[in-house]
Amino acid sequence: MRSIRWGIIGCGDVTEVKSGPAFQKTEGSALVAVMRRDGEKARDYARRHGVPRAYDRADDLIQDSEVDAVYIATPPSSHAELAFRVAAAGKPCLVEKPMALNHAECLKMIGAFQSRRLPLWVAYYRRALRRFQIVHDRLREGAIGRLTSVHVHVSAPLATGADTSNWRIDPSVSGAGLFFDLGSHCFDLLDFLVGRITRVDGHSINTAGAYPAEDVTVAAFEFENGSLGTGVWNFNAPEKTDVMTFIGSEGELTSPIFSDTGVVMKRRTVTTIEEVRNPPHVHQPLIETIVDELRGSGNCPSTGESAARTSWALDRCVADYYGRD
Repeated sequence: MRSIRWGIIGCGDVTEVKSGPAFQKTEGSALVAVMRRDGEKARDYARRHGVPRAYDRADDLIQDSEVDAVYIATPPSSHAELAFRVAAAGKPCLVEKPMALNHAECLKMIGAFQSRRLPLWVAYYRRALRRFQIVHDRLREGAIGRLTSVHVHVSAPLATGADTSNWRIDPSVSGAGLFFDLGSHCFDLLDFLVGRITRVDGHSINTAGAYPAEDVTVAAFEFENGSLGTGVWNFNAPEKTDVMTFIGSEGELTSPIFSDTGVVMKRRTVTTIEEVRNPPHVHQPLIETIVDELRGSGNCPSTGESAARTSWALDRCVADYYGRD
């Protein structure tokens, strides 16, 4: 079977190591075109990564007859519009996370691809990493008994100086603050590891006034299986914290979300650590599932539908802060 030929819209930092090389190193995949509004930067990326073509207009890449599928790696505010254009061109699409500015945009994107019977995936690559597959398997095996509760704790020092101009804390570009950028991975993992979240009650505030977006968010949520969860995302804290804790009737399991460390399980008096490390290009395992799906031999675990569920949960958490319904 021939290789899937990819084009990237928005060849910025995330594509340098995390994702871009993975399209070239995945079996049955090739990166043939990249696009950036700054044409010289696009050409520089193409030269450094051995990509045949570079564009400075998204439509030129989308309409390239030698591009089979498109990866949208721009900030969230442009995801929906670019995805609509990819769907109109009749091509499959992988979109960076968060999927869009809000849940309503996600649903429109899903509809555009469903109406043309085209696949739409979202780059929640942690679903395909071995670390989280281990957590998934241990929970399904009942390694800590019946899962009763989950707690997520993510914190980081306050953004200051030049960092306050980062698009990730500009709600008009990102949809909210760092909660959307980092919390989206957390809620997507919960959906993957535990199951569908059926209820979310959240509250966001701005404690520092360093930028317009919220800097602290808390949430309580309920899963379809009856277990409960809580989360704290504090971006005005003294240090970084990064942990997801699963408590069961017979033990406890903890895993990092963003750090590259092992999975710890405590059951009665016994503690075990399953050491696991990320691959060099962390998007590659997910990209491999997409390429397999396109070639008819598998399925990607991160779809537009699953990503839309995450956006729904995120929206519920910041609704009071932004006055959204």
